[in-house]
Parts: sequence; structure tokens; C-alpha cells
Amino acid sequence: MRTSRVGALLTRLVTLLGLVALGVLGPATAHAQSSPGALATGLHISDGRLVEGNGNDFIMRGVNHAHTWYPGETQSLADVKALGANTVRVVLSNGHRWTKNSAADVANIVSQCKANRLICVLEVHDTTGYGEDAAAGTLDQAADYWIGLKDVLVGEENYVIVNIGNEPWGNTDPAGWTAPTTAAIKKLRNAGFEHTIMVDAPNWGQDWQGVMRANAQAVYDADTTGNLIFSIHMYSVYDTAQEITDYLNAFVNAGLPILIGEFGGPPDQWGDPDEDTMMAAAQQLRLGYLAWSWSGNTDPILDLSIGFDPSRLSSWGQRIFNGANGIAQTSREATVFGGGSPGDTQAPTAPGTPTASAVTATSLTLSWTAATDNVGVTGYDVVRVSGGSETTVAASTTNTVAVTGLTADTTYTFAVYARDAAGNRSARSATVNVTTDEGGSTPGVGCSVGYRVVGEWQGGFQGEITIRNTGTTAVSGWTLAFSFANGQTVTNMWGGTPTQNGGAVSVTPASYTSTIPAAGSVTVGFTGSKGAANTAPTAFRLNGSTCATT
Repeated sequence: MRTSRVGALLTRLVTLLGLVALGVLGPATAHAQSSPGALATGLHISDGRLVEGNGNDFIMRGVNHAHTWYPGETQSLADVKALGANTVRVVLSNGHRWTKNSAADVANIVSQCKANRLICVLEVHDTTGYGEDAAAGTLDQAADYWIGLKDVLVGEENYVIVNIGNEPWGNTDPAGWTAPTTAAIKKLRNAGFEHTIMVDAPNWGQDWQGVMRANAQAVYDADTTGNLIFSIHMYSVYDTAQEITDYLNAFVNAGLPILIGEFGGPPDQWGDPDEDTMMAAAQQLRLGYLAWSWSGNTDPILDLSIGFDPSRLSSWGQRIFNGANGIAQTSREATVFGGGSPGDTQAPTAPGTPTASAVTATSLTLSWTAATDNVGVTGYDVVRVSGGSETTVAASTTNTVAVTGLTADTTYTFAVYARDAAGNRSARSATVNVTTDEGGSTPGVGCSVGYRVVGEWQGGFQGEITIRNTGTTAVSGWTLAFSFANGQTVTNMWGGTPTQNGGAVSVTPASYTSTIPAAGSVTVGFTGSKGAANTAPTAFRLNGSTCATT
């Protein structure tokens, strides 16, 4: 959960000490049982992995959606599916802290997940931070809520995973997590639930003291069906590659199922999460991940879409959906929906020859005629061809994509592959050669810039810059220039790369913010250091043109 983080973490020093403890804990020699009881009738665990009822490996690639606080935004399920997700984790309430989601409402959510061909992870959010947050409910209360929904959920085992409670323990005595987690699992099994059950870690989901890691085998063994999966939430505690890979590999090596049930990328006052390693490690280890969150956060830097609008992805949203190891590139639809079944061996046709537009010194846009498939094309991979080698440079669920990070006055060769839900890949398209511009600014850019301070603390602050293209053509490969007046310094940035000389700051885009469509916008966030004063910049120039301020 990232709607609020009051008390969510201890000081950074304590956190680091917790990570030291984490490194020496864990079931290094443990081995998970292989489904000792009856298998779930649908999604279940086999040999430490989540599989479908037909035995097909299922790797979750999706997002979290705050349904209980935004019950009118059910269109979001269709929107995240259109962007390539195969799973959505839905925030619900049992009525302890927020308005209770009724059986009819939950049945509707499950129906809409199925209609949009999404696996549905349902979770009770009221347990968040129990033991540290006095308003939080217990896992036992959450289990009672699920039992009250049994008539709605029985028969949906192919489509629904029950996540008992979100982040069900804070930082106070996290060892207390183990017994109530085990008891809640047993309570649901004794009530006849055959669904795969998901359990979140203590320490506000981040397990920086290693309690879940150390007790995972015992908790897993308490589930007589063996259909239990662990969920780690990765935010600023996980700011190095070593921490991330050590934690995930501890479970994989022990044969214990795990996924990243929530994670963030933008930095906060506790640190800068290493989302690139999280996503790369999940892809390498074939583990699921669910990004936080679609929209509506009180801290908007974690909104994947702005205002629940799928056409207005934030820089964080662009990273998750269209970046390296992102959803568009790696998601595969569950075979229970018919598409991508193990019997589907027919590859899509080759896409049409790509054409280039909006060519600048550092970026361009490629478009191509869509491929066709007997079931359906789910995405495209764009590769740069050099001799006999290929490098993937972008992924998309549509037949157009921006390619960034190029070198001025250089000739590149690009081609495209199509993918279907079963992972079948087409033959490569014909290639196109494109030479980038020599450089220089774009004349006549129409732009406006909104600058705001999201939060401040002693010696530091978090800022956000929204760049809007008020012109009639797309802007690609941009540079934004502005100056600080009070000695502020950018320390971390997402959505762009800063260069600073004294008070003067120059920002170039990340791959997923490089193109600003006509009448569209991109958002860049950052953390910075400051003194007593923190005056906002008063002038901004985009590719050399002065922008209006909003």
C-alpha cells in the first residue's frame, strides 16, 4: 500500500541494519513440499511455481487497482488489459477501516476480470500495518470476510487468487506475523477454500527483518493443499540489486513460490527503489510482479496513469508498461481464456516494414502494418539490427513505438517481431534504415510547464515537473532547461536525466518520456537537497523555446 506511509518504515539506519539481519536469515536448506494434498481445481502451486489448472506455467504481469476507494473506476480493468496486463490485484475492504465491499460488488469485479481476460488477485486492505497502525484489522477478521464471500468465490479457482490481507504487520514486533498468518490459512482451508492463497510479508510488506523469509517453510507446510504463494512488497528498502536478488533467490532456491506483489520505482525520503533490477530479476527467475498502482494515490508519483486515463501514462506508467522487462514485452495471457493455450503453436504473420517519423538527433517513432494471428497478436518487439546480431530496443502492444537514446547523425537498422498470447513469435519484418538528425533545437515548440513541490523535509524536498506540448505536432528527443535560485540540487530523478551546473539544470528524457504527443504531456519527478529557502523556478525552455508556466 502506498496511499499513505506514516510510520511505514523506520529510519534509514534501522532499515539498513534490518537488511543485514535479512542476509543471515532464511530457509537456505529448506525444501518446499510438492502439493501434498489435493490440488486446487484451477490455479495452483506445483514444484514451487504457480501454474494453471492445465499445468501451464502462469507468470503474473500486472498492476494494483484501488477499487475500494474508487468503486466507480471499473473501466480501469479494461484499460490495464489493453496495455498488456494479464493480472490485476484489486483492493477490497472488509469494513473494518473502509467501506465494506459487498458480495455483489466482489462478484461484479470477478466477472469483469474474466470478461477482460485478467486473473484477479483479491486482497483485504484493512490489515495494513497491524501492530503498528492502531486502525488496522486482524488477519482473522480478514479470513472471516473471505468466508462470508465463499458463495461468490467457489467455482472461480481458475480465475481468482485470495490474498488474505495486505501488509498485515507493521514494524512493531514483526515476529508476531507468523502465528496469525498460519491460523488464517488454516481457517480458510477448514472452511473449504481450494483457491491458491497469497500471503503478504510483515514490515509493511517489505520483510526487512527477514521474518517471512525465515518462517516461510513452516507457513507453507501449514497449508495442507500446498497451494500457497508468498508476496514481497519492494519499495525503498530494496534499493540495490544485491538485496533484491538475494531475497528472491532465497525462495526460488528453497522451492518456495513467491512474487513481487507490490513495488514502486520513484524514490522517496527513505531511498530510491531499484525497479530495473526488480523487473529484470522477476523476468529471469520467471516470477510474477504487480506494480503499485494504476491511479488515485495520495502521493501521485506512484500513479501509473494520470486521472485513471490510459492515454496519460506517467513516466512510472511508461516504465512499467513499455520499458525493458515491462508488461508489453513480457506478459502472457492465461490459457484458461482460450488464447495462448498450450495447443496454440501457430505464430503470427510478420509485421509490415516499419517506417520512421518524428526523427530527431536522439529519437524517432516507428510504425508498421499490424501482424495477424489465428488467436490474436498481443505485442511487438522492436530490434536494432547490426550485422548478424539483434538488440531489443522497445516493446509495444500497438503498431507504433518511440525509440530513444540514439546518437546524432548515425544510421540505424530496425525491424519488428509480433507475439501472441502463447509466446509464439513471428518471423522478422523487413528492415528499415534511419539516420538521426545532426542535432540542434526544434524551432517553434509550443509548450507549458507546471512545477510543484510534492513534499519537503529538513534539507530536502520532492518536486514534480509536467511538460505539456501545446503545439500541433509531437515533440521528440526534448531538452528542458531551468534554474534554481536558492542553491537547490537535484539528487535523484525519474522520467528524465538531469545535468546541473550551479543553479542551471538541463533535463533530457528517459526512453518512456521521450515523445510528447500534440496536446499531450509527460511528467518528470525528482528529489533534491535545499537550504532554508526553496523558491520554484520561474522560467523554462523546451528545445530552446520559452514555455508558459502553469
